Amino acid sequence: MSLLISALIAFALSFALVPLLLGLLRMFGLYTIVEEGRCHVYVLFGKVVGIINDPGLHILLFKLGPKAPIVRWMGRLYVLDMRIDQQYLRSEPVNSEEGAPMGIGIWYEMFISDPVAFLFKNADPRGSLAANVSNSTVRCLSNMKLADMLQDRHTMSQAVRTEVSPQSHEWGYRLGSVYIRKVHFRDAQMISQIEEKVVNRLRQVTSSIKQDGANQVSIITSTAERQAAVEFAKAAAARPRIVGEALNQVAADPDVEAAMFEILEVQKIVESKARITLIPENGGFLAELLASSSRASDPPPPLQKGAGAS
Repeated sequence: MSLLISALIAFALSFALVPLLLGLLRMFGLYTIVEEGRCHVYVLFGKVVGIINDPGLHILLFKLGPKAPIVRWMGRLYVLDMRIDQQYLRSEPVNSEEGAPMGIGIWYEMFISDPVAFLFKNADPRGSLAANVSNSTVRCLSNMKLADMLQDRHTMSQAVRTEVSPQSHEWGYRLGSVYIRKVHFRDAQMISQIEEKVVNRLRQVTSSIKQDGANQVSIITSTAERQAAVEFAKAAAARPRIVGEALNQVAADPDVEAAMFEILEVQKIVESKARITLIPENGGFLAELLASSSRASDPPPPLQKGAGAS
């Protein structure tokens, strides 16, 4: 039982004693731990005495020698981030060959290539690189044709990267990928004018499409009307021929011809709306009475010149 208690006490104390012991060893500069993507630069009396950029556990006595405990207390440790960083510069002012004020948005990557030069050759390497990229953008991309500036971004990116890289490497800050992300107009009045031109052009195209459609409809309609008129004319010309042939066939039979003409005569009399009086065959007195009444209803003849009144 006492052995178990002693083991538990030793196990509990190890959680406090081991980290404390390791912390003391690290405080006295006997070892250090370098994280992934980091670099440790040790400086003693203004002189770089060691650079460790391999991740893992390092015994400083093997790296720095007997200076390791002194550097921890009398020197200085710089921990640098060696990972790739990114930055975006918005609306760098340039002018096209045609004189249009343009804005260039440029995105670029950078990373530390020389830790000593990064620390001691430039007080603000990140700001200097941004200024260098901005100046190179204005210098390389100014006076380009507007069409090339709006379309060929890969060539523009390569030109800026070629211009910046040698200078930035001197400061221990190397430029990575460069990409022109945005090209835009900076003059608000010019933007409004371009918008008006685009709107007017769209209206013209729309009107042209509508007019072309109306013309096509008119062509189709006129063609259909012409074809219909031709067919109607053919039908109108064919009708008299068909009727004439039918009448010729009818005229070939005398009885049918007499009956037909009698029917036509009766039809004409009916269509004229004249008064018709039917008299039986043996109505002689009725015929004379009707004749006398018709003579009485007729107007008197006009008087001749020179005749006296009776």
